[in-house]
Amino acid sequence: METVDLAQLVGGGYSEYWRCTSRYRVLKGGKASKKSTTTALNFIIRLMQYPDANLLVIRQVMDTHRTSTFAQLRWAIARLGVEHLWKATTSPMELTYLPTGQKILFRGFDNVYKIASTTVEHGVLCWVWVEEAFEIPSEEEFDTFDLSVPRGEVKPPLFKQTTLTFNPWSDRHWLKKRFFDRPSDNVETFSTNYRCNEFLDESDKAVFERMRRDNPRRYAVAGLGEWGIAEGLIYDRWSVEEFDVDALPDAWKYRRVYGLDYGYTNDPTAFIAAAADPVGRVLYIFDEFEQRGMLNSDIAAKLREMGYDGERIRADSAEPKSNDELRRQGITRIFPAAKGGGSLLHGIARLQEYRMIVHPRCVHTAAELSAYAWDRDEGGIVNRPRGGNDHLMDALRYAMEDVTHFRPAPPRRERMSEGRLLAQDMSGGWN
Repeated sequence: METVDLAQLVGGGYSEYWRCTSRYRVLKGGKASKKSTTTALNFIIRLMQYPDANLLVIRQVMDTHRTSTFAQLRWAIARLGVEHLWKATTSPMELTYLPTGQKILFRGFDNVYKIASTTVEHGVLCWVWVEEAFEIPSEEEFDTFDLSVPRGEVKPPLFKQTTLTFNPWSDRHWLKKRFFDRPSDNVETFSTNYRCNEFLDESDKAVFERMRRDNPRRYAVAGLGEWGIAEGLIYDRWSVEEFDVDALPDAWKYRRVYGLDYGYTNDPTAFIAAAADPVGRVLYIFDEFEQRGMLNSDIAAKLREMGYDGERIRADSAEPKSNDELRRQGITRIFPAAKGGGSLLHGIARLQEYRMIVHPRCVHTAAELSAYAWDRDEGGIVNRPRGGNDHLMDALRYAMEDVTHFRPAPPRRERMSEGRLLAQDMSGGWN
């Protein structure tokens, strides 16, 4: 059996986190801080060391495990050279340590009470990993789950522990108050960032350097792992919540809208999909993609893959050639967004009327919302957005051009003219 140098494999910056046995192990970190891969390696090593331990892995949406935690844990198994000792299945999704029968189970947070009934055949369910814990909308829901798992009698040297890992998009999230502002003896918190990831190459580091230069606010959160700050944010009425866009009530008032902002080398192409309720002023953001280096043929292929090739899409009007080429690629319902003086601030003002609910899979949208802020000069905040990573925000403004507000018709008594009752028309509605 090949010997693995664990210190070299894991790298630095996580020694205290690796050894922590507190009831709650809470890790916030920036992007590329290797928090998820380190956590995956840690749990595989632990399970092989403690023959009675089992692990439950939680994300808000069950389907997101496949390309995140499940893939990361399988990567860790392969990286440690122990694939022959583990069995992976996808239906049900679980990993089994063959020498003992220990399990790694995967669940979604959409049904807390179903999670509470999770059991294992061998040993105890003593460890929980909540990945992207920022997706859990309320402390109350977490407490309901936390009272149920981990469970069972745990005898030393085993220990009960819930590990939470996440990007700190907003300082108003309950995670900050619960674990960082009011820490207790059974909680240990950790913060990491890309600087402790010695496995990044120069091109990776250049991305963060550009972010530091062009968008300091986003760099503080996504780069350095600091809490997102609400001061100066352009949109402050938004949250990350699970929802089924096809099950929204009163379907007639929810209008689907789609926006596209072009990029290539330095800036990504960004696409966003939302359902707008212009009556209650609620916006459900349910899908996205953001990627650099996309040719127009790649964009068309991606839209077909996601099933949006037949939808009405508002795209950046500064790229008429790209719009024409997408039409030739079969994306026939693409229309240019309005441009001109005042269009930016007008679009922002319209969106500020809405409460935004972001689906957990739209991680790039959540990241931009947490960093999209008004610019500053020597006198303070000025009435223009700070440039930088705002491509999904631009796409969202374009998309909303296809939503007009519903205004109920005024009462009949207000529609009198020269003593004669005018017939009530339907001037209210989509206008």
